[in-house]
Amino acid sequence: MKHCTDYSLKSLHTFGMDVKAAHWVEYASVSELRTLLMFMKTEWAKLPWIHIGGGCNLLFASDYYKGVVMHSAIKGWQVVHEDDTCLHLRVGAGVVWDELVAYTVSQGWGGMENLSLIPGEVGASAVQNIGAYGVEVKDLIVEVETVETTLGQPYVFSVKECGYAYRQSAFKGPLGKRFVITHVTYRLQKKPLFHLDYGNIRAELEHMGGEVSLENVRQAVINIRESKLPDPQVVGNAGSFFMNPVVSRQVMERIREDYPQVPFYEVDDERVKIPAGWMIEQCGWKGRSLGRAAVHDKQALVLVNLGGATGREVMDLSEAVRHDVREKFGVEIYPEVNIIS
Repeated sequence: MKHCTDYSLKSLHTFGMDVKAAHWVEYASVSELRTLLMFMKTEWAKLPWIHIGGGCNLLFASDYYKGVVMHSAIKGWQVVHEDDTCLHLRVGAGVVWDELVAYTVSQGWGGMENLSLIPGEVGASAVQNIGAYGVEVKDLIVEVETVETTLGQPYVFSVKECGYAYRQSAFKGPLGKRFVITHVTYRLQKKPLFHLDYGNIRAELEHMGGEVSLENVRQAVINIRESKLPDPQVVGNAGSFFMNPVVSRQVMERIREDYPQVPFYEVDDERVKIPAGWMIEQCGWKGRSLGRAAVHDKQALVLVNLGGATGREVMDLSEAVRHDVREKFGVEIYPEVNIIS
């Protein structure tokens, strides 16, 4: 187990702000996690704490966190079930997500290819219900293994117990403080079922030669993401800052009266999803800055740190963008990023 005090998190979250934590602790096994939780219960009982993964979906509101920042270094994966059509892969929460996707594609296992190049780690995938290009991770998850924070006892959540919805899970609510994720088990297909009708995947595949394979779909997704999203190693950002709003068909039709070209995606018979990036762009925010924070000039869904921005500056920009979308469309958009006070 690793423990540091007054530890800089600058390289550990993708906004790249110079934030420090009073305590930084990294554990590499379930037993180390249980030991840490017991210590926190006695010695650090009055301190706040958070658990982070790859730091790609976080915004620290201040430059010093006065509590404990925990991180999982539980690695590895193994097949725990297999039949003629699918297999179940149990993965440590500290595994880098895209390394896992690359491995499953190399093995010919379908399911994760549309989720290529999403930053972060496996534990966070189950918290955020990550999704892209018509695929959500909830449709792959079989179960989520956790340790209860008060007594240090293990508990396994079925996918139904996880309360998944669009970019939501029970772990983003009160359960996030009651349970720490240690492993996630995913169901993967031996005969891939491709999802190609979301975004520009088919067009990119045609540009690449037209062959549909796991490797090509993964590369197509990577190409598309790299063309739209800034590299956090170059420009600090947390990827998509806002969730795409799900609205009633009546709301969508009202918007379409003024904006016949409004893009949308079917959710069910009564609701559709409108891209938040499109709405932000219609409000004139694409490429604009507020202080040292800005809306990315290629993807309006992304807020970026132009250099030296504080969490407060990014939050001010977020509120200004949300205000203008609300005023123009009568639709509320919400941050996908977790804001840590």
